[in-house]
Amino acid sequence: MLTTRSVGIIGMGHVGAHVASALLSQGLADELRLCDIDEKKLAAEVQDLHDALLFHPYNTKIVNCGDAYEELSGCDIIVNAAGNVAASSTDRDGELFCTTDICRTFAERVAGSGFAGIWVNISNPCDVIATEIWHLTGYDPNRIIGTGTALDSARLRAQISLACGDVDPKSIDAHMIGEHGFSQIAAWSPATIGGVSLSRLARDYPERFAFDHDEVEELARRGGYVAMAGKRCTEYAIAAAAARIVAAILHDEHAVMAASTLMRGQYGEEGIFASLPCVIGKNGVEQVFELDLSEDELAGFHGSCAHIRENIARLTWW
Repeated sequence: MLTTRSVGIIGMGHVGAHVASALLSQGLADELRLCDIDEKKLAAEVQDLHDALLFHPYNTKIVNCGDAYEELSGCDIIVNAAGNVAASSTDRDGELFCTTDICRTFAERVAGSGFAGIWVNISNPCDVIATEIWHLTGYDPNRIIGTGTALDSARLRAQISLACGDVDPKSIDAHMIGEHGFSQIAAWSPATIGGVSLSRLARDYPERFAFDHDEVEELARRGGYVAMAGKRCTEYAIAAAAARIVAAILHDEHAVMAASTLMRGQYGEEGIFASLPCVIGKNGVEQVFELDLSEDELAGFHGSCAHIRENIARLTWW
């Protein structure tokens, strides 16, 4: 029996609009249901996306839902991209109060409408908002996924590639973990290229694979702010990361990627969302991998989780 793959997007700013465009260009959704409180902006994006349909691989129904969030109840996935990008111009925590307030306007309405799909959260601070959605809705946390350090891990691989003579980033297995923010850390100990550890490659072929880990890690950590400094937003890469997660869900790929998920005792952490490598399929997060970390990396991960808790403690809701 044929089924309609339906994706809802809340927030049609820079990121939400690019997520919609990425889903169309990859032919991932049969239906897009789009929400935003700015009626003119939403109507403009719906028009532009409709106009582009001829140039995409498949036809897609595009529905303007305004702020009627209940109309997302039948979606397979809802992507939350609502926020105020100007507030995050220097720090991802800058949107803390804005995005949590926005989340409180729709999360319970969506849950109360009978939504039974999967949440994919982009809005920053990503881990706090994912935790907030869980608290507000009582939803199965396996079915709430933050994009988390999926993008940061891509930035890390890109920087490792540059440091190692342009080795294909797709051949590099390395992750940023913890918070999607400045406290995130690179998990260097388990990182590999073609299945060979970076430490072994640096030892055996130092002329190519020995590089300054701290410098590369900081470039990955701050990469988004290079884009922010030049155009006051990030959009293409984060939209691609969100589309990748959507694809893993809709295709039931059991794909492994860094994403923000509820900690349930990993490294002794629990009760908050943070990023570790996750197996993602049609039911959301199926499994969370604990990496073999050094003592310093483990301390860094705990510090990153502590920062997420500090942000949650600044909220008045809980």
